[in-house]
Amino acid sequence: MPFRTIIEPFRIKSVEAARFTTREEREAALAAAGNNVFSLHGDDVLIDLLTDSGTGAMSSAQWGALMQGDETYAGSRSFYRFEKVVKDITGYKHVIPTHQGRAAERILFHTILSKGMVIPSNNHFDTTRANIEVEGCEARDLVIPEGRIPSLIHPFKGNVDLGALDRLLAEEGARVPLVMVTVTNNSGGGQPVSLENLRGVRDLAHKYGKPFFLDACRFAENAYFIKTREPGQSERTPKEIAQEMFSLADGCTMSAKKDGLANIGGFLAMNDDAWTEGARNLLILTEGFPTYGGLAGYDLEAIARGLEEVTEEPYLRYRIRSTAYLADKLIEGDVPIIRPPGGHAIYIDARALLPHIPPLEYPGIALANALYLEAGVRACEIGTVMFGLRPDGTEAPGAMDLVRLAIPRRVYTQSHIDYVAEAVLAVAARRAELRGWRITSAPKVLRHFTAQFAPVAG
Repeated sequence: MPFRTIIEPFRIKSVEAARFTTREEREAALAAAGNNVFSLHGDDVLIDLLTDSGTGAMSSAQWGALMQGDETYAGSRSFYRFEKVVKDITGYKHVIPTHQGRAAERILFHTILSKGMVIPSNNHFDTTRANIEVEGCEARDLVIPEGRIPSLIHPFKGNVDLGALDRLLAEEGARVPLVMVTVTNNSGGGQPVSLENLRGVRDLAHKYGKPFFLDACRFAENAYFIKTREPGQSERTPKEIAQEMFSLADGCTMSAKKDGLANIGGFLAMNDDAWTEGARNLLILTEGFPTYGGLAGYDLEAIARGLEEVTEEPYLRYRIRSTAYLADKLIEGDVPIIRPPGGHAIYIDARALLPHIPPLEYPGIALANALYLEAGVRACEIGTVMFGLRPDGTEAPGAMDLVRLAIPRRVYTQSHIDYVAEAVLAVAARRAELRGWRITSAPKVLRHFTAQFAPVAG
């Protein structure tokens, strides 16, 4: 249609009341949470942009599919419907359901890794990195240089640096059991990876005899970016592009809580028979029988339907454009963000917005906490707290200090997003008042989830 207004390609049939709080109530809630927005009670959050994982709204067709769930322990018909849909999109021989994406990562890496190995990717996200490092291995990021510069405009900032990958495989190939690529590249701003680059990764991996896996959590969003940005792809459907993406790889891990449009679930899929046997044995030990993998039959039905809906072009057009709508408002207000905007989130460059706060005083935490206190909006730091702790226990600044505004799928309307933009601009207007934070307690792994903070003195 020739109109500029973004409209949701769905009608709302059920609503949930949102609780408004005063600033005093939010100050008390944040203090009780140890100044970590992850520890807030959900009822104390007005607009929750902490993550897009499992926070979306399911369609009426998905809710209807729940009633078809077969809870048979072994051989559930819901598994075979789920398996059929996954195979149709990915083309992989073996499909192993898991309760979420990090379970698929843990099973894959525990099955194939030995201490001292290296797993290259464009950028590993937090749980992927942790599941590699807990095995005594290294998660090495090889994103292109453009992907490390927030303000730089490039259509595919999630691309792998093929020269760096070639050198790694030539010099340290004996330590590399497989090559991974995250689509879209979450840690780097939800940036897409081109088909051309995926072909290049495939060619290098196979040249050196290495399997190639996708971290496919947002495969449909990546496919839509390919359709709209990569020459020669505009006449193809997102599903056709997604199928080609998967055909270039030998397997994938998947959180169905993102582009599965479901509230729980995931899977590990691959072609290798030996790896599959080891993975299924571990699945039985820790998740469940191979035809349910820690999920109820109705979860498998919801995921199967969600995987069908997520590649529909009207949904993807709305999804990508509504995220860009928030980006337009922040750019207009001179708020530095990763550009161009990604598919599932806006990433504010906290280091650029708050240059007076050094990385080891966590500008991302300063911004996230200020945003919650200002407006009840919860966001997520992706920076030095999330990625600055090294395996040896030392700390260093992260590659970037970002605050992610992850937009749940089919949950918020345009007025909600207008409110978020207004809140960010209000915080940015008093940026000089914000001060740094220090960690008072934290675990050794994935510390951003449960760390506690206190203001830096002075």
